[in-house]
Amino acid sequence: MKKNISIAFLIFFLLNLVVSCGKKDNRSTSSHEGLAVEMTSLEKIRLGESLFKGKGNCASCHLKDKKVIGPSVREIIEIYDKHEVSIVSFLKGEGEPVVDPSQFIIMQANLTITKKMSDLELESLEAYMRSL
Repeated sequence: MKKNISIAFLIFFLLNLVVSCGKKDNRSTSSHEGLAVEMTSLEKIRLGESLFKGKGNCASCHLKDKKVIGPSVREIIEIYDKHEVSIVSFLKGEGEPVVDPSQFIIMQANLTITKKMSDLELESLEAYMRSL
């Protein structure tokens, strides 16, 4: 009886292993405040939107298509792509301003916020900006 239970458990374990190894989805794994987090692209965009409009305070200076205080989100994406530099690196304080360096002084206050964000938060913020 004990042997049958062990065999049944082994078969169950192997089937789960085979089934789970074959699954692929649109999730990425990152670290958020020390925890491993799996998120779909849509979940990252939603988190990014929340950060853009809330904690990051980005929406106070950046609109989708229109320059207000800072350049539009579309302009930011276009210029970062053209120069092949990382938005995330800039938001971490590791990159040089490429869009409008003369506005960097204004942006520095917000960089103190983004420098404290996790990689997941910064990647989500960029994903949201690219979704606009």
